[in-house]
Amino acid sequence: MIHEDPADFAAALPRYAPLAGLDLGTKTIGVAVSDAGHMIATPLETIKRSKFQVDAAALLKIVDHRQIAGVVLGLPRNMDGSEGPRAQSTRAFARNLARLTDLPITFWDERLSTVAAERALLEADTSRKRRGEVIDHVAAGVILQGLLDRLRNLKAT
Repeated sequence: MIHEDPADFAAALPRYAPLAGLDLGTKTIGVAVSDAGHMIATPLETIKRSKFQVDAAALLKIVDHRQIAGVVLGLPRNMDGSEGPRAQSTRAFARNLARLTDLPITFWDERLSTVAAERALLEADTSRKRRGEVIDHVAAGVILQGLLDRLRNLKAT
């Protein structure tokens, strides 16, 4: 089921289980996972995109193997907050994925997530070649960490 509100998403989650974050690109899908306590997001891998069924099978394999309890997709909004074709494509991917799994799915505003990931990799003195290999799943980690921080704030209120 797709949840627009992070509070609704949080309510649909089991108390202690990892989450997955996705950075959907046109050529790749960056994947990050959290710990079961929803504290830390860790970049995992980048999947080369193919057809939806192939992409979804690869994601669901990770979900099953890691016992993921929910999925957050980075929603690529325009800088003014509006949604363009890339956001519509992400929403369509989420709808199609929701047909294949009962896991709760939500979105997180991914504006500047790739910029933050690039900055972190530069600060870590990562080579240009290595940055190209890991940028997508590091961006997925930034997206997932943003949601984890929001979930923690929801629990505190």
